Amino acid sequence: MSLLVVGLSHRSAPVSVLERASLNADAKAKLLHDTLAAEPAAEATVLATCNRIELYADVDKFHAGVSELSTLLAQHSGVALEELTPYLYVHYEDRAVHHLFSVACGLDSMVVGEGQILGQIKDALALGQELHTAGRLINDLFQQALRVGKRAHSETGIDRAGQSLVTFGLEQLAVHLPVREWAVGKRALVLGAGSMSSLAAATLARVGFAEIVVANRTAERAERLAEILVASGTGVAARAVAMSAVADELTRVDVVVSCTGATGLVLTADDVAAAVSRGSAAHTSAGPEDRGSAPDPAPQTPAGLSAAGAGPELVDAGVVARLVAAADGGRRRLADAGAVRVLAAVPEGDGCPVGDGRAAIAGVDASSLELHGTWADQGEAAAQRQPRRGVRAQVDGVAVRLALLDLAMPRDIDAAVHRIPGVRLVDIESLAEASADAPMAADVDAVRGIVTEEVAAFGAAQRAAHITPTVVALRAMAAEVVAMEVARLDGRVPDLDERQRAEVTQTVRRVVDKLLHAPTVRVKQLASEPGGAGYAEALRELFDLDPQTVASVSRADAADQNDDSGRAS
Repeated sequence: MSLLVVGLSHRSAPVSVLERASLNADAKAKLLHDTLAAEPAAEATVLATCNRIELYADVDKFHAGVSELSTLLAQHSGVALEELTPYLYVHYEDRAVHHLFSVACGLDSMVVGEGQILGQIKDALALGQELHTAGRLINDLFQQALRVGKRAHSETGIDRAGQSLVTFGLEQLAVHLPVREWAVGKRALVLGAGSMSSLAAATLARVGFAEIVVANRTAERAERLAEILVASGTGVAARAVAMSAVADELTRVDVVVSCTGATGLVLTADDVAAAVSRGSAAHTSAGPEDRGSAPDPAPQTPAGLSAAGAGPELVDAGVVARLVAAADGGRRRLADAGAVRVLAAVPEGDGCPVGDGRAAIAGVDASSLELHGTWADQGEAAAQRQPRRGVRAQVDGVAVRLALLDLAMPRDIDAAVHRIPGVRLVDIESLAEASADAPMAADVDAVRGIVTEEVAAFGAAQRAAHITPTVVALRAMAAEVVAMEVARLDGRVPDLDERQRAEVTQTVRRVVDKLLHAPTVRVKQLASEPGGAGYAEALRELFDLDPQTVASVSRADAADQNDDSGRAS
C-alpha cells in the first residue's frame, strides 16, 4: 500500500484561497484522468467540498507522487503552484488512512461532529468508480471510511460535540442572546433551495422565526421548500419568491441565509446598502425595541396554504405526518443509530457541493426530510447552552438592522457589507475563526480511539491482502508440479487402473498441501504486521515464483474487487 494524500482545507488555507481553488464537476473528472495518466499514480479519487480539496492516489514513488499531485491540483484548481504550495498538506500510507478516517468522523470539520462529510465521501468514491479511476485500494479505503464514520456516530456522542453549521452560524449572529430568544418574531430570507439552504430553512423554522421567504432561480424548488416548511408543524409562515424579488424582500426581513452555488456574488454591498436604507423607515415606525417581536398580521403564503398547515392536494399526508413527528418539540433524536441521511444530490452547477446547484428539493422523500429534524434538535440543544443575557446585538454601537449568514463557497455575499452600519455578516471565514475556540466534548476522545483502532485494522488487512497473490501463485505452482508428476507416473506405470491412479494423485496432493499449509498460514499472519510486505518477497525468491503469475493474480483480484464495489455502492 502506497496511499498518498495531497490537499488543502479550512485548517491549512485562508478562505480566499479555498474560494479560488474550488473544483467543478468537469475539473474533477479531468483532474482524475490526468492523475492516472501521470506515471506515479495507479488509481485515484478526489474529495472536494466547501472547505477542502484532497486528491487521494495509490503511488509507487513518494517524492514523484507529491510533486505530480501538487502540480495537478494547481493546474486544475486555477491557483498557481507557487501560491498554492504553502497551504498544501501531505499524508502518506497509515497517516493518510488516519486523516481520511478522521475526516469521515467529523474530527477535521469546521464544526466538529457534522455528518454531511459522509455523503461527500460517498460521492468521491462514486466519482472514482464512475470514471474507473478507483481501484482496490481506493475502494477499500473509502468504503471503510464510511463504515468508520457511521460507527463513530452510532457508538459515541460525537454529533453532540458540535452543532450544524447553520445553528453555529445563527449563534454567531445572535451574539449574547440564546438563538430561540433572538429568533422570536423575526423574518428570514433564504437564498437557494438546495440541501444546505433547505437545512437552514428548517432550522430557522424550528428555532422560532415567524416567517421564511425562499428565493431560488428554479421557482418550483422554492415553492416546494415553502410547502414543506408550512407543513412542518412549527407554525412558521413560508412563501416562495423569484430571485428578481430579492431586492424588495431585503427591505422587510431581519435575517438572510444564503448558499446558492452561484459562481459570482448574489448580494453586493450596494444591494444591501440600498435595502437597509429603503427599509429603515418602515422598521423605525415600529419602534426599535418592538421590531421583530411579532410577525406581520397577515403574512403571505403560497396559494392554498395557511400558516397552520397544507392542504392534502399539495403535500402528501404521510409526508406531513413525518414532518409533524420531526417537529415534536425537539424531544427526541431522529438519527437511526447514527446513520447519516442526506438529501439526494443532483448535479446542476458549480460552486458549493452542498448548495443550491447540487440538490433538488422537489420530490424529496419523507425519510430524507427527517434530516432537518435531526440537525435542528442538535441546534435547539446548542441554543439552550447559550448564556442568557438580555443584550441586544449591535455592530459598532448600532443596533443590527440586517443579519447575514453566508454559507456558500465561493461566497454569495460581498464581504464589504460589514462596513454598512447596522449590518452584521457571518461567513465561512468568520465561522472558522469562531469554531477554533469551540469547546470539545469528551466524545471526541472516544472517536479518536475508534479512528486509531480502525487505522490499525485497515493496515493489517491491506498488508495481509498484499501477500495473497503470492500465496495463490505458490499454490498454483504446487498444483502444476503435482499434475506433471502424475503425468510422469502414467508413463512409467501405464497399467494403473482409474481407482489406483486417483488414489496416488490424491496422496501426492495431500502431501503438498500439508507441506504448504503451515508456511502459508504463518506468512499471512506475519504479513499483517508492519513490514510484512517483505515476507511476500521472500516467498517469491525462495520458491522462484514467476512475477507474471503473481501480477496476473493481483489483476484478477482487483477486477473482482472493483466489480463487487460497484455493485455494493
